[in-house]
Amino acid sequence: MKQWRRDLPPTSVIITFHNEARSTLLRTVVSVLNRSPEHLIKEIILVDDFSDHPEDGEELSRIHKIRVIRNEKREGLMRSRVRGADAATASVLTFLDSHCECNADWLQPLLERVAEDPTRVVCPVIDVISMDTFQYIGASADLRGGFDWSLVFKWEYLSQAERQARQKDPTQAIRTPMIAGGLFVINKAYFEKLGKYDTQMDVWGGENLEISFRVWQCGGSLEIIPCSRVGHVFRKRHPYSFPGGSGNVFARNTRRAAEVWMDEYKQFYYNAVPLARNIPYGNIQDRMELKRDLGCKPFIWYLKHVYPELVIPTSEGGPGGSLKQGTACLDSMGHLLDGNVGLYPCHDTGGNQEWGLTKDGLIKHHDLCLTLPLYAKGTTLLMQVCDGSENQKWRHLEGGLIRHSRIPVCVDSRYHAQRGITAEKCDSNAETQRWHLYNHTH
Repeated sequence: MKQWRRDLPPTSVIITFHNEARSTLLRTVVSVLNRSPEHLIKEIILVDDFSDHPEDGEELSRIHKIRVIRNEKREGLMRSRVRGADAATASVLTFLDSHCECNADWLQPLLERVAEDPTRVVCPVIDVISMDTFQYIGASADLRGGFDWSLVFKWEYLSQAERQARQKDPTQAIRTPMIAGGLFVINKAYFEKLGKYDTQMDVWGGENLEISFRVWQCGGSLEIIPCSRVGHVFRKRHPYSFPGGSGNVFARNTRRAAEVWMDEYKQFYYNAVPLARNIPYGNIQDRMELKRDLGCKPFIWYLKHVYPELVIPTSEGGPGGSLKQGTACLDSMGHLLDGNVGLYPCHDTGGNQEWGLTKDGLIKHHDLCLTLPLYAKGTTLLMQVCDGSENQKWRHLEGGLIRHSRIPVCVDSRYHAQRGITAEKCDSNAETQRWHLYNHTH
């Protein structure tokens, strides 16, 4: 049994919610109280972001250690979290989403890392709570947070060297270029010095990108702590409305982060998401002054020292964009390693539909490549780690066929609804085998 430091600081737990189901919110709060040493929870501050039923929070406020603050109008995640942080009395802040379940001994490893170094911002491994059954499902600890040039957060596998190092010591902290944003622990004084949140961001989205850039570029670090696990309900869609529409709000928030922190590299974001150029992002003068006052490093430093795996788009990587068939595009469907791919209506904003054709014949989606797992026609294509092997090599022929480098099968969408995209015998007359590469930069 691990012995934790006796002098761990207590924490204020801040949970913001808007129209959260009562049972889900109660599960979150009870798991914090039941699975944390009592002396380490100074208070739980619930920030009710103008829910329709004020009594939801009022009932919970009767529980020992719980304080409820209610916004007088809808403020969104960032301003609500700042309000909770300003009211907190502990020296360490723990932010949680309102649909979580803390696991046994989740808190001590997080507090220990922050106690050792107050410039660390630390997260648990985020397990999955099924949206349909509310079952708790353990997630891999071999993941970290990253993003692509459309600035959408994604989980990615650690490198082989990092995974081997973790086999020797599975407890060691994992440096992560980005945090998911919903669950993390930070020293309160450091949170304030760093500029809290960008409170001109609205509702939800983009704030994890902004705080991740800011922590790394302004002298801190981000870590995932494998000994700490917290379950989280990942919802398939937003359960609440966004004033102005979720796409516009997300793009506005993301533009603010890109304009402040990415220097000239923001151009790659606009290339990947051309529609974002038309979304007003408001005044960023105070955030630019914060960046200057803190002496923060440029984005090129972040790319070099924190996220060298992020490929900077150049002609070397081959054209990047969408692979289209009419109004549908090749889409990862949100799948990761060993997942299949499908067709989905084109949205021209990158993300799951961002593919690159490299000079050596790889069809890449981030660090995964479209792979023919068996040399047989009718085989479902999978996304596997790019290793340059023969079963990952393709040729994009005139007329639109994408033919395997060695055998006469082509990328085909005819069975996409049943099996995903498959490799079928090449047929130049088959519309389901014609793919047009649409480059987002044009």
